[in-house]
Amino acid sequence: MSGVFEKLALYWQYPFVRYALIVGVLIALCSSLLGVVLVLKRFSFIGDGLSHVAFGAMAIAAVLNLSSEMPLVLGITVVCAVLLLRTGQNAKIKGDAAIAMLSVGALAIGYLLMNIFSSSTNLSGDVCTTLFGSTSILTLTEGEVWLCAALSLIVVAVFILFYNKIFAITFDEDFARAAGTRASAYNLLIAVITAVIIVLAMNLVGSLLISALVIFPAISAMRVFKSFKAVTICSAALSVSCALAGLLVSVLAGTPVGSTIVAADIAAFGVFLAVGKIAKGART
Repeated sequence: MSGVFEKLALYWQYPFVRYALIVGVLIALCSSLLGVVLVLKRFSFIGDGLSHVAFGAMAIAAVLNLSSEMPLVLGITVVCAVLLLRTGQNAKIKGDAAIAMLSVGALAIGYLLMNIFSSSTNLSGDVCTTLFGSTSILTLTEGEVWLCAALSLIVVAVFILFYNKIFAITFDEDFARAAGTRASAYNLLIAVITAVIIVLAMNLVGSLLISALVIFPAISAMRVFKSFKAVTICSAALSVSCALAGLLVSVLAGTPVGSTIVAADIAAFGVFLAVGKIAKGART
């Protein structure tokens, strides 16, 4: 055990490890907060759709050889989140169909552009990194860490400031509208924040695994707790713990970062599922 701590102390001296831990914790926290809302609104698959949109945007940024791809990727993903919300309210194109259209279309176009225009000699490696987040979290610059910290702070602040409104439209949107709440505006706010989190999370777990980061902590907390506040707090704590555990195991064992974090989330879900069943049996 002492050898493990010595190894962690050694790795902690490297800035890229500290950057990865900081960004991982921030992204996990933000993902868990919005994850509870998205799961309860039965719109959790939006994360997967927007992650594929972000992949397409990153392909465009790579083709254009942009020095900083974050502004372009964030802008395109936010615009698509708004379009997804509007299209999902269209009677001719339901929400799940709109997500499927954006998801498959963006993924196909992104990969096509990377194959046609990319000058990289390791295209398969670039695609794997983008899809699964295998190494990108360990190559963050100080500027990217500060940007992530600022965006994460905005997301948490918005969630806290508008907690009551978000709670209202999550459980009964029709009643919230009748009570005078501008439900469409808050739904738009949730869509934009979700897009921001998706773009940030791509560096951590990759575009294919983002949905797990959003969904697993929320549904794990729901196995044990029933109130919205308790589920939100538990989800946040669980998501941060799993992200830290996954990052540390990845650094020590050399496993892929994104897959290791998701594996930790799956293990935590199994534990909470068992605890929930035991608690339910004890009550009956």
